[in-house]
Amino acid sequence: MSASYRKWLKDKLEKLQAIDCYSAGASPETIAKQLGIATKQIVKLNFNENLFMPRVKQAKLMKELTEEIDLRLYPEDEQAKLREKLSLYIGAPEECLVVGNASDELIDRIVRLFVEKGESALTFSPTFSIPRLCIKRQEGDYITVPLLSNLQLDVKGMMAKFSDKTRLLYICSPNNPTSTQYKVEDVEVLAKAFPGIVILDEAYCEFADYSLVPRIKEFPNMIILRTFSKAFGLAALRLGYAVANQELAKIVREKAPLPYPVSAFTLRMGAKMLDNVDLMQQSVRQVKLERGKLIKALNEIEGVEAFDSQANFLMVNTQKLADEVNEKLLKRGIMLKKWGKILQYNNCFRVTVGLPEMNAKLVEALKQIQSD
Repeated sequence: MSASYRKWLKDKLEKLQAIDCYSAGASPETIAKQLGIATKQIVKLNFNENLFMPRVKQAKLMKELTEEIDLRLYPEDEQAKLREKLSLYIGAPEECLVVGNASDELIDRIVRLFVEKGESALTFSPTFSIPRLCIKRQEGDYITVPLLSNLQLDVKGMMAKFSDKTRLLYICSPNNPTSTQYKVEDVEVLAKAFPGIVILDEAYCEFADYSLVPRIKEFPNMIILRTFSKAFGLAALRLGYAVANQELAKIVREKAPLPYPVSAFTLRMGAKMLDNVDLMQQSVRQVKLERGKLIKALNEIEGVEAFDSQANFLMVNTQKLADEVNEKLLKRGIMLKKWGKILQYNNCFRVTVGLPEMNAKLVEALKQIQSD
């Protein structure tokens, strides 16, 4: 190996090591082992999963699928069949749909297609982290504008950042981690004024008040992202989809993915969930009901503030330091997503709306911690 090659490799590896990457944090198994308890005793409220989806009924559908599918074969027409069912579910033409390996993979596709080195993407802060990671890998500039103090979009502030190098606008609504669905008129103004591609991430749309999918034809530069990970409870299988005008959808569907980006098993399971969409709808109703109860119960604790939500999770701020609260919760086997400072709120957490018994443990634990 020549000296010049060794230097190139050393420099390259150092550059790659510096790339920021996603970390899921400690697993329930790890926390349980540290506490010396069974994993099933952990109260996992940190990943925005839909725990109201009936696991037994899902398992029955999976068992049916294992008897139907031949795992020796590559996917064939499963993706087309899923797009056909999705078309009926959301009311958009099949030609306007793209299926991907969760929304994350679709975000990565879109960024690789539309953002090049030296160009920029715009969003607000705080929001979902994956677009930032994808933009940075493309060596693009990632520009953020803080949300307003009421957690709404600073439309004027964002529009002031539009430039001839701004290729992508990312809007997560309902937003992760604030659980806010933004005013439809604000999203409209930004989308219609933006001189590039607009990603509207509606991952939590089923838990919210509205979707722009029925109006996608009004926004020729918009790509709406949806997922099976949240309302449909298929987080383990990684299945998402995008909705856009026919030309944009064809580009995203054909020009960026590697062959077979989604497994045949996942595609077929998605189709089965759409055939049994009532399971999702019932679980969403339960989430919304429990969400209201959890917000009320948390707001009755002195030193705790829970904000209104349009998702299957809440933003919660505590009077005590987030690190202290998080440590004491973990010692009780309760896992939340600690965010720390969000705007004027210094000790924020993102809290999944769990099953009633899980939420009761969280409420009781916070009562004890805040009164210590």
